[in-house]
Amino acid sequence: MARKNLFELSEAAGEQAPPDAARTSLVRPLMGLDRPLKPGGPVGAISQSLENINSRAQRADEIERKLSEGQAVVELDPSLIDQSIVVDRLGITDERRTALVDQIREHGQQVPILVRPHPGDSARYQVAYGHRRLAAVRQLGRMVRAVVRELTDEQLVVSQGQENNSRSDLSYIERCYFAAKLEARGFSRDIIMASLGVDKAALSKMIALVARLPAEIIEAIGTAESFGRQRWAELADLLEERAKRARALKAIEDPEFAALSSDERFQSVYDMVKIPAKKPDRTLWTAPNGSRLVSISDSESKTTFAFDKRIEPEFANFVRERLQALYDEFRQKITD
Repeated sequence: MARKNLFELSEAAGEQAPPDAARTSLVRPLMGLDRPLKPGGPVGAISQSLENINSRAQRADEIERKLSEGQAVVELDPSLIDQSIVVDRLGITDERRTALVDQIREHGQQVPILVRPHPGDSARYQVAYGHRRLAAVRQLGRMVRAVVRELTDEQLVVSQGQENNSRSDLSYIERCYFAAKLEARGFSRDIIMASLGVDKAALSKMIALVARLPAEIIEAIGTAESFGRQRWAELADLLEERAKRARALKAIEDPEFAALSSDERFQSVYDMVKIPAKKPDRTLWTAPNGSRLVSISDSESKTTFAFDKRIEPEFANFVRERLQALYDEFRQKITD
């Protein structure tokens, strides 16, 4: 309803449309006509209102015509704008956020954002690019300058990716993560390549890298702007080891980890898992008769018992049969 042709009003007036028809045809949030016309009152007042609305309708149609051609910038209420279908960023530092807010406060919003009419809500919009500018303007409590275009999902993500590429604005891991999320949403490789400006081989490596890294670790580390493909690939190699991955996942939950910068968070995880794993402690259990029946290997993640069948061939089976009883005894002991 927010984008219906306002000329319906003048046509409805000429045909003496009922009040409800006039009321439902006068909603256009984009142009500030978000309050329906309320018929009634003196005839002269009605005529004047119709003339004013008709004039505004003509201006609205002209601006929307320009918008469809990508030629006009309008001001929108930020509360009417939702985020893109695929978010391409892993966060922004407090310093950059503050700097952007200060810049817009002092000089205004110089570069408009790109939005499209929301495909699921005719009264709202969806941002293609300009998420950080939108957030800064919201913080300042201002209207946001935007270009509105009708975009398909494919056109939206291509515009989103190409605008970031033109400014070299995404870190390597952000580009990889964006590519993986686009593929997960069903976009074709051709669309993703067009969005990111990469060839098929590079895109395959980017998506494969993300598949090897826990999403929790990528999101906890963030942009890591100083680290490119090689270092992230090294980290992925190191995290293949289950014990190291478990240590990294535990480390990112520490509040002190979140207080680090993104580059520091990457380096912290990298240094932690690069350290060679501690060799398992090995001990021997010796029976009262001096027989070394069991070799015990104890590491960070598991303890292994190895029975020497050359000395007592049936001892391992005996222990196996008693595992349930031993476990029940253990549970009883820790609950007492």
